[in-house]
Amino acid sequence: MKTLRLTLSIVLMSLSAAAFAQSDAQKSFDKLKALAGTWEGKVATVPPQPEIEGKLMQLTLRVTSMGNALMHEMTGGGRPDDPITMFYLDGDRLLLTHYCDAGNRPRMAARVSPDGKTVEFDFVDVAGSTQYGHMHHALFTIIDANRHIEDWTYIMPGDKPMQAHMDLQRIKTGSGIAGN
Repeated sequence: MKTLRLTLSIVLMSLSAAAFAQSDAQKSFDKLKALAGTWEGKVATVPPQPEIEGKLMQLTLRVTSMGNALMHEMTGGGRPDDPITMFYLDGDRLLLTHYCDAGNRPRMAARVSPDGKTVEFDFVDVAGSTQYGHMHHALFTIIDANRHIEDWTYIMPGDKPMQAHMDLQRIKTGSGIAGN
């Protein structure tokens, strides 16, 4: 009987932990979805990348697929391409898949800071060739409803990291209301 109670306690604690993890993933996803709208800011890179350094970037975040996905599309810097990143829940994990202009699709899994203001994505795997490099890490820091920071780490050929930092401001619509 004692063994049955112990087993039942362990099962209940495991279920509680799974519900808590799912709750964290959902909360993080909801925080990112609250960023829906149009944003702009200049990019800073380390090491400096002359083709994009200091250029104005614009990005759009749009909730799609009946609320089950968030699409992040970036343009600007004189680049002819616009990489797309999709955020979504997969069970108890918040994942992103980055559709890179390097021709591959890295996936990353989120972890949340204790204060809930940052969502950090760590590399899980990549589909496609990494011959031209791949996106490896992303960090979203939410300052307030009209400002957030994105830090992206790209692994260039030869395993050399390049970091891009963007301090982004929400672009207001003509009515003066933040765009959604």
